[in-house]
Order: sequence, then C-alpha cells, then structure tokens
Amino acid sequence: MNTYQDYKDYGAKIMDVNAAIGLLSWDQETYMPDGSSDLRSRQIATLSGILHQMLTSADYHQLLLKLSDDDSLSSEQNRNVQLSVLDYNKKAKFSTEFVEEMSKSVSISFQAWQAAKSKNDFSLFEKPLEDLVKLKFKEADIKGYEGHIYNAFVDDYEPGMTVEILDKVFIPVKEKLGPLIERILTKACNLKNFKNHYDTSTQWDFTIELLKKLGYNFNIGRQDRSSHPFSISFGPEDARITTRIDEKDLTESIWSTIHECGHAFYEMGLKMENYGIPAGEACSLSIHESQSRLWENMVGRSKAFWEYMFPILKSYFPEQLFNVSLNDFYFESNKVEKGLIRTNADEITYHFHVLIRYEIEKALFNQDITVKDLPNTWNELYKKYLGIDVPNNKMGILQDVHWSHGSFGYFPTYSLGSFYAAQFFETAKTQIPNLENHIASGNFNLLLDWLRKNIHQYGRIYNSEELCKKVSGEGLNFNFFYNYIELKYKNLVKF
Repeated sequence: MNTYQDYKDYGAKIMDVNAAIGLLSWDQETYMPDGSSDLRSRQIATLSGILHQMLTSADYHQLLLKLSDDDSLSSEQNRNVQLSVLDYNKKAKFSTEFVEEMSKSVSISFQAWQAAKSKNDFSLFEKPLEDLVKLKFKEADIKGYEGHIYNAFVDDYEPGMTVEILDKVFIPVKEKLGPLIERILTKACNLKNFKNHYDTSTQWDFTIELLKKLGYNFNIGRQDRSSHPFSISFGPEDARITTRIDEKDLTESIWSTIHECGHAFYEMGLKMENYGIPAGEACSLSIHESQSRLWENMVGRSKAFWEYMFPILKSYFPEQLFNVSLNDFYFESNKVEKGLIRTNADEITYHFHVLIRYEIEKALFNQDITVKDLPNTWNELYKKYLGIDVPNNKMGILQDVHWSHGSFGYFPTYSLGSFYAAQFFETAKTQIPNLENHIASGNFNLLLDWLRKNIHQYGRIYNSEELCKKVSGEGLNFNFFYNYIELKYKNLVKF
C-alpha cells in the first residue's frame, strides 16, 4: 500500500467489516431468536477482533505515515489522513484480546438489560453491568486522559469535550430552563387526546407514510420495531431505523420515528465516494443528535408540520381524533410535563433527564457511587430535579439501552445536539425563504437539501464547533435554543 487510493480502498474494507458487525447488532436488537445470544456474542467478538487488527496493522500504519508526508495531497485529503492517524493512535493502545473481551461483555450486558427491563428486575442486569464498568475503568487507563476520568469517555462521542465544559453547558439548563418550566406549567395542558386506544398495525402504517412524506428513502432503508428506538447505518446506501409502539400512547411511535429518521437522513447524506474514510463519517454524536432533534422538534412539533400531517393522521384514526382540532393537537404535542421517560419528554424537561444521567455517570466513574447504588441514585435525582417519584426500575434506571452498550459519555450529546439544532434551524430559516410555509405544504426537500449541503456532506472534515461556525457564523450559543423555546411557549400558552 503506497497511495491515497490504497488508503481509501483499505478504509472501505475496514468499513465493510464494521458494517457486518453492525448488521449482527441490528439483528440482535430486532429479530434474533432469544436462545442465540451466546453465539451472537461470540460472532461479534470475533469480528471486532478482526476489525481491530485491520485498524492497527503495521502496513496500514506505514501507509498513514507515508501519506502524512505527502505534499501532493489536497487539503481535504490531508485532513482525512490526519484524522485517520488520530484514530489509529487511539486504537493502537488496545490489544485485540481487550477489544474482544469488551465486545463480549457488551453483548452479555445488552442481553441482561433486555431481560431485566422485561422483568422489571435490576438484579438481572447488575452483575453484567458491574463487569462492563470494570472494563470501562481499564479502558480509560489504557487510553489515558487529563482531568476527570469521564473525559476519557465523552471524548469518544464529542472529540475535545470535557467535564469542565459540560458543567458550564448545564448551568443555563438549571438556571434558565428550570424557571421557564414553572412559568409554563401555570398554563398546564389537560388534554388527553394521545391517551386513547391506537391500534398497533394502524400506527405502524401511519409511521411508514410519515417517513415517505418526510423523504426517507425505503430503497436504501427500512423501519423495524425494537424495545428502544435506534438508527443504524451500514453506509450511505443502507441506513435503517426502528420505532416503538404503545397502543395507549400515540406519541411513542410518532416522535421516535421522526427522531430516528433525522439520524438516517444524516447517514444517507454522507458521500458514498468517501465510504471508509473520515469524510464519510458523521462529525460527532452531538451533530448527529442535532439532526434528529431538528426533525423531531423544530419540524415535527411545529404547527406548520401538523397543518400538513394532521389531516393525514386523522384519516388513520378518524374515531379517536374526530373531535380533536389542529390547535388542540398542536398544543398537546408540545405539552410540558415532568415525566419519567426521557424519550417521551418535551423539549424543555428533556434536558433534566440528560442532566440526571450525566451526573450519575460522573459519580459512577468518580467512584462516589457503585453499580449497586444506581437505582437509588437515579430515584433521588428524579425527585431533586423533576420532583417526581420513580415507581419501578423499568421506568427508571432500566429505561435506556445506552449503559448496556457501554456508551458512557453519550448522554450529554443529546442536550448539545438540541442546542446545535436550534442554531442550525434558525440559520436555515434565514437562508430558505418562507421555510415554514414550505413545511406546511408538505415540502420538506428544501430543508433536507440545505442540511445535506451545509452539514451532511462534510462528514468529519470539520469538528463540531468549526462546522457550527461555518453554518451559522458563530460557535454553539445556548441563547438560540432558549429564544426558540421562549418564543414558542409565549405564543402557545400565553404566559
């Protein structure tokens, strides 16, 4: 291997193996038989070991070093190589044995989480999670880190992010969003239109039409059902999503579908010509979340969106929604309520759900608490920040899949993503004339094209802050989100 084309070809092979692991994982969370978990854990661990060997091979390292000194490369080509060097240096610190051990532990932990959640029994998850956390401590030591140990994990999802920065990010959440919630709750919505019986198959059919209207390409994607909604990509030409359906609550399927569609849009917007190199990968998890949160909230919870979609929804549920007006539906879609479930939370209380998880993760890796303490700590923080009692572990500590995947450090990107989303959407409105009118008429292509031009196509060429400045003219600014929320609810509830 000597040339940049060799580098691209090898990167594509690496991505092929990574996609195969992803496909096994997708099957594990959707269709895999219950009795196949041990075999699947072995298969994923084996492929993870092979992938690690490819990522850290001596020949690949020599190619990267050679290309790093190649003055003939363009600026984008050089950026790809430098990012791959950074990735190599991180991966090379780990042995293949450790990677396989971590992969197997994650598979076991995930299966245990599923059983624990199904049976509402945290004890079934406790030991596998303890084993996984021990490996995460070992992982942090191998990586090396400065400051708080948590920095070793959050950097995986948001390069350069630290506890020191995140602590400052959450200050306005506590100081500004908390009081705003109380102002809005004085105008509480008491409608119960979502709390009815909504047939599962009919909900499914509606979500499929919803995806088609938004522009999701079923030729290179599909939707399935899972216990926790997620999106997964095997490349720009295969980006899949799942949703969750509750016959007693219409919100589950609608907004999880829109949210995951936003993730898939991003993956489908990456350039196939960059498959296997950093320019063909998402910028960061916070930018990824900005895409899902933008579609879910700025679009999916807007009145303009439901001016178009509500008549279609009523055609699926004419009896349940017969006496429901557009205004009532829009009002209820944006109801602010201190609830238990993060994925069902409104746009404002959502960030307290994230804050709780962030504080728990910090405490766990600072060894202030243990895995055994997690349920009680969770319940205490829900009482502290949202003033609610957690009735059981299924609706509490077991509700999210992330820790069973070892994804510590992921949760803060949800709030960061929401804040980026507001900033991007405000910029889009200034650059796309009458954007909200286009949304109200069912034309979502203008926004999707704008996102693909300004965000998706660049992959990892820019980091989050660089991309934000390129798109909006400045770095992340919480005031965009706060102004968006305050204006929305001033108009909605007239506080």
